[in-house]
Amino acid sequence: MPKRGRRKGKERKGESGGEMGVKYSSSTAVAQLQLSQFLAALFFFHGSEYVLAAAFHGRYNVSLSSLLISKQYVVAMACALVEYFIEYSFFPELKNNRLVSNIGLFLVLLGEVIRKTAILTARKSFTHNIRIRYEDQHVLITHGIYRFMRHPSYCGFFIWAIGTQVMICNRFCIVAFAVVIWQFFYKRIPYEEFFLKQFFGSYYVEYARHVPSGLPFIK
Repeated sequence: MPKRGRRKGKERKGESGGEMGVKYSSSTAVAQLQLSQFLAALFFFHGSEYVLAAAFHGRYNVSLSSLLISKQYVVAMACALVEYFIEYSFFPELKNNRLVSNIGLFLVLLGEVIRKTAILTARKSFTHNIRIRYEDQHVLITHGIYRFMRHPSYCGFFIWAIGTQVMICNRFCIVAFAVVIWQFFYKRIPYEEFFLKQFFGSYYVEYARHVPSGLPFIK
């Protein structure tokens, strides 16, 4: 009897150890998938931004700034990776959420579609830098996706950036990205529209009166 009891105890320990191994393996697989999707999202976003800029403005008229990789951006993404690896190392269960990760992937794809639709619609009128001088090829785009929002490229980036953090289940960076990016566009949009009003006058004022900006709580 005592021997059988010991065997049963060992069998239970073996079963519990096996369950923990399966859970750890599952968490590792999900975490690795999240990281690979995150890196793929970054690569595609920046690569496609440069390719489209070169396609519409000419390769020799486009600089590396069209990759949209600034110092602040590098710091932000570095913080995202730091949070990811800290949570994965000490709290791996926080990353083992396929539903949340898939929601993030959906937001990444949605943001890409909105932004790239904006770029493809505006074509040469779209630039990564705010124009402060009027040029002949600069026309006000009000058709397509621009019928529904004035700044669809900003809307797309906002959704995409938050989506990257939801995708890798970064609880702190989700909030930080949302706040910082919103504040950036809160300042950028009025500055950009100051020049748009100068370029297109009452036509732009009327357009802005009826079409929302595309970002929450920014008129």
